[in-house]
Amino acid sequence: MKYYIIAGEASGDLHGSNLIKAIQQEDQNADIRCWGGDLMQNAGGTLAKHYKEMAFMGFLEVVKNLNSIFKNISFCKDDIASFEPDVVIFIDFSGFNLRIAKWAYEQNFTTNYYISPQVWASRASRVQKIKKYINQMYVILPFEKDFYAQYNYDVSYVGHPLLDAIAVAEKIDFDSFVAKHKLSPNKKIIALLPGSRKQEVEKMLGIMLATADNYPKYQFVIAGAPSLDDTFYQKFTSTKDVHFVSNQTYPLLQNAHAALVTSGTATLETALFKVPQVVCYKGNWISYQIAKRIITLDYISLVNLIMDKEVVKELIQNNLNSKNLNHELNKILEDAHRQVVLKQYEILEQKLGGVGASKKAAQLIVKNL
Repeated sequence: MKYYIIAGEASGDLHGSNLIKAIQQEDQNADIRCWGGDLMQNAGGTLAKHYKEMAFMGFLEVVKNLNSIFKNISFCKDDIASFEPDVVIFIDFSGFNLRIAKWAYEQNFTTNYYISPQVWASRASRVQKIKKYINQMYVILPFEKDFYAQYNYDVSYVGHPLLDAIAVAEKIDFDSFVAKHKLSPNKKIIALLPGSRKQEVEKMLGIMLATADNYPKYQFVIAGAPSLDDTFYQKFTSTKDVHFVSNQTYPLLQNAHAALVTSGTATLETALFKVPQVVCYKGNWISYQIAKRIITLDYISLVNLIMDKEVVKELIQNNLNSKNLNHELNKILEDAHRQVVLKQYEILEQKLGGVGASKKAAQLIVKNL
């Protein structure tokens, strides 16, 4: 059968790649065309468009790039029509995907959604579009099934695919990691995960780096995103005694003692690697003013949302400053507080239901076809 998969960012590329592998196990004759990245392409998908061409973040950034977005939508529709898939599979990326889903459904293509848009966080009215235009929804967070049930929409909970990705990640010990990246073998690592888009990295990394001077006994290491060129980070590292590793987030987290993390999927990844963290977020002022008026959640990090309480500290907008960041970093470096956080991480992992999300989703997709 023919599968058309659309992911629009680095995390979608990761989960899309594992879904492609799982589909190939279920359907050995699978013909897969995709929007995604290098991981999806390497897994066996034929890449129609790279997510680097679509990574616009925030309301202002979207407005500035409307022309490119409309061109991408038009190209995507033409490409799907030409490929004639048995199913179109959407991975998160709701602003783009829900527009394509409406068109695809009206063209009588089967539509599946893997990794729900965060409709439980804002603009819940989108549920009505999902109910109307999506034939099957596969969710990855334990509370999402109950959320959709409130709208009389039956969805399938398959577990979280990050557990799959982490389970198969190559393991590298501390000595090997520091030797490979020319780090100090005598200093513990504080990982900096500033995000995967230029706009958010430029906004977040300077704030994170301002903290580094206060912790000479530790070494700070920036996780370079696969979506960005290494040269992009040079302006941040040239004036600071910090280190940089490219596309090595999982090995970095395996060996980190603590982390400063931009809100997003990385907060959950950091927790699953059992690294105490401070969650950071600061957006464009106008974008933030709009967002805080439509987002209805008590927390922004996946860790706290899943646990339904504050496990990790969130520093948002004006609260994200050097004073608060130093205070919270000091706390997660203290052994007593660390043990409390690590115990909560264990409970978090149990809530996610174990490995196998990609396989479960693939089995249901193929079975339903």
